[in-house]
Amino acid sequence: MKIGIHGKQFGAETLQLIKDVLAILSANSTDIIVSEHFHKILKRHKLNSDSFNVYSTGDDISSLDALITLGGDGTLLDAVTHVGNGNVPLLGINTGRLGFLATTSKENIESSLEELFEQKYQFDERSLIELKTDDKLFNGYNFALNDFAILKKDTSSMIVVHAYIDDEFLNAYWADGLIVSTPTGSTGYSISYGGPLVLPHSENFVLTPVSPHNLTVRPIIVPDNSKLSFTIEGRSKNYLVSLDSRITTVDDSVKFNVQKANFKIKLIQLKDNNYFKTLRQKLNWGLDVRN
Repeated sequence: MKIGIHGKQFGAETLQLIKDVLAILSANSTDIIVSEHFHKILKRHKLNSDSFNVYSTGDDISSLDALITLGGDGTLLDAVTHVGNGNVPLLGINTGRLGFLATTSKENIESSLEELFEQKYQFDERSLIELKTDDKLFNGYNFALNDFAILKKDTSSMIVVHAYIDDEFLNAYWADGLIVSTPTGSTGYSISYGGPLVLPHSENFVLTPVSPHNLTVRPIIVPDNSKLSFTIEGRSKNYLVSLDSRITTVDDSVKFNVQKANFKIKLIQLKDNNYFKTLRQKLNWGLDVRN
């Protein structure tokens, strides 16, 4: 198999896990290619970095059988920009804390990789959100697995986000911002502001206001075949917009158009993992002395 590996920052406690992963892959005659960022980590910790091929963001890695991420959900979201529409499946090994997407625990690395080699898994295809503007934001990586957000840049005053669905006016959100999440992203930023949990294949978007200044304004679920558009106004003329973990500054002249992307991301779902099990574990459902 030809396997890619991407990771970001690691503490000393994670070094042995990296060594274990590399050893298992090498023992199975895997052709390993690592991201440029992960290669720097290997080199910094003197972990045999010269024996692997290296890819940079923007390189075509569609020939990979899988891309393994070592870290948390943020690392996997970062890897989504690496694979893009190349149809490369992702397997997230969770070295972080929560992990709704990177669900493979570090305690089960050996058995999980064995399932990968033996192809004992299913593909869980997830829809993405796509951003279109007149400006070329995010260096052309204008898609996200979790969410798109518009946020005020400073702590001074709220902003007003004018929202339209299929060119029909929906609402003027007087708030600190607005989040548009995919079903996958419903367990991310959106849930922190009272957004609902949405099953991954529900085919919708969730619009969740960030600290709205009108208590009657609530999150709303809309079909993901809708065309969403937004404009911003406020005392400040600069605002923040984000796609997953990437963020940039824009001015109030930018109009945002959001829709479902025309490709999906494949997550590798091992046999003992499923969405409901993840919800129970990560949200501590059922942790009651009566159970």
